[in-house]
Amino acid sequence: MDADLDTLATALYVRTDDLLKATPERAPWRPKVGIAPKITDSELITLAVMQALLGHTSEARWLRYTRAHLGHLFRYLPQQPGYNKRLRGLGATIGWLVGVLARDTTLWTDDVWVVDSTPVECARSRDAVRRSDLAGWAEYGYCASHSRFFWGLRLHLLCTLHGLPVGFALTGAKADERHTLLAILDTDPELTAPARAGQTVIADRNYYGRQFEAELANTGLRLLRPARKGEQPRPGTALFKPLRQVIESINDTFKGQLNLEQHGGHTPAGVWVRIVQRVLALTAAIWHNDHTGQTIKRSLLAYDH
Repeated sequence: MDADLDTLATALYVRTDDLLKATPERAPWRPKVGIAPKITDSELITLAVMQALLGHTSEARWLRYTRAHLGHLFRYLPQQPGYNKRLRGLGATIGWLVGVLARDTTLWTDDVWVVDSTPVECARSRDAVRRSDLAGWAEYGYCASHSRFFWGLRLHLLCTLHGLPVGFALTGAKADERHTLLAILDTDPELTAPARAGQTVIADRNYYGRQFEAELANTGLRLLRPARKGEQPRPGTALFKPLRQVIESINDTFKGQLNLEQHGGHTPAGVWVRIVQRVLALTAAIWHNDHTGQTIKRSLLAYDH
């Protein structure tokens, strides 16, 4: 099987359609009596993943492009307001699909994970911040990697070394990374199942604290991070530096290829679905690369044109 956009779209649509038929409760509720939608949830999710992979940040321009170039894949395409409304309604379904596709890869059982958070800017001007519907969730934060302040959210990622997301969360910019990681692990019991005992998590020096490390150890996870100022050298330091760059590379994939910070969301539901849309796009590409035997699992080059 080839690794190209049409093949990925077909495989994703078939898999999603089968999953939603088997578990219809995962799809948004719709009355049994009424006008049936002209485009199914499976088709809409596939359309959203293709939008992220092709780098279209404007929904209106994306739908114009789709009508001109991808009409052979979709029998019907909605107008931009309908596409946006349906997509926002599918936020929870898309988040669930990320976990399902991740489990359907050979990478799910990898015994080394990397964890970090990356800024998701939502506004720049003071007037935009004051008027934003995101106030109360989005907040001012600081990005040490780029030495800049920003107003928005943070995307927390727990990934394999191949870049497969095994857990993620979207929080305010000042949320404690340690508490968020514990919440991710608590949300999905499979991540801390007995079979995962001995799992290694590579993190930066912000993931520190005796109580935090004790809680991780109680779940069977081993933390590998650099020593903080005043601490004794920690075991595994020699392995840390080359592997630590993996998470930075994954963040760069989200920002450079999937346009994470150009999400265009203005409401909590809008921002959430645009972020999880990109997480699913990366997961779907890795899932397809894994099933088609590609050497580099995180490569998106076959799907960006």
